[in-house]
Amino acid sequence: MENNERFESGKQAMEELFSEEVRNGMAGMKSISPDFWEMIVSFGFGDLYGRNTLSHAQREVITLTSLITQGAFDQLKVHLQAALNVGLSKEEIIELIMHCAGYVGFPKAVQAMGIAGEIFKETE
Repeated sequence: MENNERFESGKQAMEELFSEEVRNGMAGMKSISPDFWEMIVSFGFGDLYGRNTLSHAQREVITLTSLITQGAFDQLKVHLQAALNVGLSKEEIIELIMHCAGYVGFPKAVQAMGIAGEIFKETE
């Protein structure tokens, strides 16, 4: 894909994943580094989320697991919202976090479960 197509594909994926409020917050990155912003949209969402083999829901399962593993809890918040937006249920997310406990440890899983609880309350 051409750079412009990649960017447009990334913007489309972000619209499916994130609320307008989250997208606007993420776009604040443009004022810090327009080049990094283009990289996030074009690569992160255009190239990765724009592929056809996995659904956005499947990709969010991978993303949530990776973020929990890394302890990247700020990013986890927006991707928990995205997971709900693309059709994962609260029960599936809870099960994912419980499953992670056996592989990444209880401290990270407990932190993730607490964040999930906050997101669930916000989305009710």
